[in-house]
Amino acid sequence: MAGTTRILERREIDVCGIAGWVDFERDLRQERRTAQEMTGTMACRGPDDEGLWLAPHAAIGHRRLAIIDLAGGRQPMTAPEEGREEGREAAVLTYSGEIYNFEELRAELEGHGHVFRTRSDTEVLLHSYLQWGEDLAEHLNGMYAFAVWDPRAEHLLMVRDRMGIKPLYYYPTAHGVLFGSEPKAILANPLARRVLEMDGLRELLAFVKTPEHGILSGLYEVRPGQVVRVSRDGIVKRRYWRLSSREHPDDVSSTVKTVRELLDDIVTRQLISDVPLCTLLSGGLDSSMVTALAAKLLREQGLGTVRSFSVDFTGYSENFKPDLTRSTPDTPYVHELARYAGADHSDIVLDSAALMDPAVRSAVLRARDLPMGIGDMDTSLYLLFRAIRGHSTVALSGESADEVFGGYRWFHDPQSVAAETFPWLASPATAAHAGAERLFHDDLLRLLDLPGYRAERYRQALEEVPRLPGESGHERRMREISYLHLTRFVQILLDRKDRMSMAVGLEVRVPFCDHRLVEYVFNAPWAIKTFDGREKSLLRAASADLLPDSILQRVKSPYPATQDPGYDEALRERARELLELRDSPAGRLVDRAKARATVEEPASPGSRAALERFVQLHYWLNRYDVGLAL
Repeated sequence: MAGTTRILERREIDVCGIAGWVDFERDLRQERRTAQEMTGTMACRGPDDEGLWLAPHAAIGHRRLAIIDLAGGRQPMTAPEEGREEGREAAVLTYSGEIYNFEELRAELEGHGHVFRTRSDTEVLLHSYLQWGEDLAEHLNGMYAFAVWDPRAEHLLMVRDRMGIKPLYYYPTAHGVLFGSEPKAILANPLARRVLEMDGLRELLAFVKTPEHGILSGLYEVRPGQVVRVSRDGIVKRRYWRLSSREHPDDVSSTVKTVRELLDDIVTRQLISDVPLCTLLSGGLDSSMVTALAAKLLREQGLGTVRSFSVDFTGYSENFKPDLTRSTPDTPYVHELARYAGADHSDIVLDSAALMDPAVRSAVLRARDLPMGIGDMDTSLYLLFRAIRGHSTVALSGESADEVFGGYRWFHDPQSVAAETFPWLASPATAAHAGAERLFHDDLLRLLDLPGYRAERYRQALEEVPRLPGESGHERRMREISYLHLTRFVQILLDRKDRMSMAVGLEVRVPFCDHRLVEYVFNAPWAIKTFDGREKSLLRAASADLLPDSILQRVKSPYPATQDPGYDEALRERARELLELRDSPAGRLVDRAKARATVEEPASPGSRAALERFVQLHYWLNRYDVGLAL
């Protein structure tokens, strides 16, 4: 399959942010300033160009990072009504992302009589709407979030990719809707109330990532694989894609062969770029496979080699201490793979001063919008992406392979598998993140009833799992666990990746989220997924010709966290300062005695997570002037 797609094709890259407002009762042509303010909040996602389209009942905004074909790819993009002069639009599109099968779609649409004026995938997407209407999403392969306003029908369509790689939020109003790539675009409109209610606080703390839940009162996410239509009749939601269960017809060798063929095709498609491209390399199986395969494909077509980047911390490898989740440091494996694959590699080395820099932490929290970060791992990822952005505009990541192939340790821990909850909540490896509420007042914790909330969300998630007739026992349970990860846990990581990368204008692609691969591997029996008695058996076998044995055999190690005591001390000092503020909204939530005791106790993953959450809440409640309605 790899030979069917050219690796390099000159075209636009849409590293973008979108925003908009539909109101069926007011003339939005008189609301240019507010619409511009909404669009302007997305400048980090698209610093080079801004577009705003206004009509009586729709304001459609777009921010773009211009690479090539600036005029041809400008947005919002309009399609004139057939047989009419310019200015009478049939559709108006604002779009962020990449359509990887745009060349095939363009050829198909030309067969239907469509004529193209640009070489952008934006125009292909616009014509796809003209051809297929609301059903266009079923034709797409890519990562995308977009909105189409149809002036003829007076309705808005909001569409998100199948795995939720690109974010899209909306806020229903009395007479329409506000929408944006991030909540900050919506919150720039005075119609959006900035209120945190009890249910939002529960979701903020529960570590379960409920689909569609936007945390703030009245705010929603478009669910992955969903189309949301807004008209005078109200809001209608439709799932155009969801995981389904079916018999897996292949044996182990055929499954490995198919996985490799899919990955060859996926990575080939995602190497298409006319701007500097790189890979994110950790020395683990996932990122090493992507890096080695990219290097091989580029070399075969005489296009040189691939650049790769990794994150490291000052003194980390020399002073590394194994913990519950990390048995080895990354750097030795990173360097070995770079040499083996012939990658042009660079380490980005960070220190605690950079991780605790107030300006950097402020930028990270602003990029997040919501206080759901993972502390220093967010900050280091932001700094890594910022450094990479000086060399590359597009990066390929190994993100999501653990969810697809079953790589996390709790997939293979009998107690976590048997627990009647989300398995990551039952694992000691992630217990600290799930217990970040430990500083809260006891009375508030009783009202929140987080155990009850998690149990209810777990029950709802299990009800969604597509069942395979005749499947029972361990295979049935592992299908449930795979589903929970592919619809909940992966969203936590994809959201983090998107926010940190787009805050610096870097597009990060995730080959393992291609829906064809996800669907195929989801239906492979667990016995095939673990045929060699280990995690990620299928991916390891599919990568055997690309990687050295040391990396093929390396045990899963997650994204690194700093082990520098200086970081924890700086975090404790910041928490001490905030606890002295008598008017801090976050201070209303926490028990100051508990918080002071936690500040003084020896550093641990639990204390770090609790203090990080307290600092994040303080920043968020103050920065966005969020009201508490608890």
